[in-house]
Amino acid sequence: MKILSIETSCDETGISILEIKGGIKNPSFKILADSLNSQIKIHAPFGGVYPMLAKREHIKNLPILFARTLKKAKLDKSKKPFDLIAVTSGPGLEPALWTGITFAQETAKKYKVPVIPVNHMEGHILSVFGNDKKEFIIPVSSSKNKQTKINKGAVNFPILSLLVSGGHTELVLIQDWMKYKVIGETLDDAAGEAFDKVARMLGLPYPGGPEISKLAEVGRKSRNTVFKSIAQADGPSIAIRQQADMCGFKNSIPAFYCIPTISLPRPMMHSKNFDFSFSGLKTAVLYLIRDLTKVNPNILEDDLPAQAGKIKIQIATEFENAVVETLVHKTKKAIEKYNIKTVIVAGGVSSNKYLRKEMKKMVGPDKKILFPEKKLATDNSVMIGIAGYFRFLKKGKKINSSKIKAEGHMHL
Repeated sequence: MKILSIETSCDETGISILEIKGGIKNPSFKILADSLNSQIKIHAPFGGVYPMLAKREHIKNLPILFARTLKKAKLDKSKKPFDLIAVTSGPGLEPALWTGITFAQETAKKYKVPVIPVNHMEGHILSVFGNDKKEFIIPVSSSKNKQTKINKGAVNFPILSLLVSGGHTELVLIQDWMKYKVIGETLDDAAGEAFDKVARMLGLPYPGGPEISKLAEVGRKSRNTVFKSIAQADGPSIAIRQQADMCGFKNSIPAFYCIPTISLPRPMMHSKNFDFSFSGLKTAVLYLIRDLTKVNPNILEDDLPAQAGKIKIQIATEFENAVVETLVHKTKKAIEKYNIKTVIVAGGVSSNKYLRKEMKKMVGPDKKILFPEKKLATDNSVMIGIAGYFRFLKKGKKINSSKIKAEGHMHL
């Protein structure tokens, strides 16, 4: 069968057509066409995504991408070019979600095909099985067999998925396919959201996550440089002023060797549950910048001597360290408690090089760890098509295309 899949949960408009063969135990996928339009440049001046602006762009782009995708797939739009439509129904920005749902329903009515709603986060979980070669196989077996063979090697149950994106940070226990239990989630800001907010504090462009990671990578390469230390227990303001007095730079940028070592908290690192919290970490960066600018109001200005960049690098490095250490520690605790055999790390933040490195190191060689390819780590319609196929096989003829609604806070 052929599936038209649609993704409009945030600021990416995606439409794909997948051809799938096989049942739930051994489906093979072929990507006939994949089109994606990013709104990053439109939202960048605002430092974040504006829902109504995203809605407008989706409405404009959906028919254009639909025509383009059909052409790429070499399908005749005058006939019935697909058998099913899969569309993201949540979680996400509701105005954006509605554009995809409405377009899917109108298209389904025209071609007389059913529409299946898809959970965006389930799409991220299954995104690790796709690839750029346009063809992939996911032979799926029951959890009774404890193992499923896929093109990336053996995957054993139980599976733990860490989902990290701009809107979500969750640990999901998977005992069998399409059976999910969220065992931990963020109580406030998601990891990706915290990255973007801290980037704005540092004057970095949107999206901020990749920009912070670039600085952090530079910081780790130069960490053999000796830095003076801040006594965090005394509070950042007092410690920074003490450092300023010692280095003699009350009203100027310090010499490179006198830049203080930044220390930030690891939120909820030792809590007894698997939940996350990144709001306090974000606030700690805000207060740190406030105290640094009390010493020198221009300390973060890029047009000042090179030392200004060193301060930004240190903040970015320590912030990324704090986020990654927290994610890795919580994931490790869950692996130990539930005797996890396979780990999936997915979502936009899963592209973070340092997170991938530390996760691989923590999991070790005895367990399988899977990440999506870079193209499939961000929001995309291919993952919606994969999840939509499994949902269709499970629901069969019980689909009511007219009752699909956008759910901004949908859970797995």
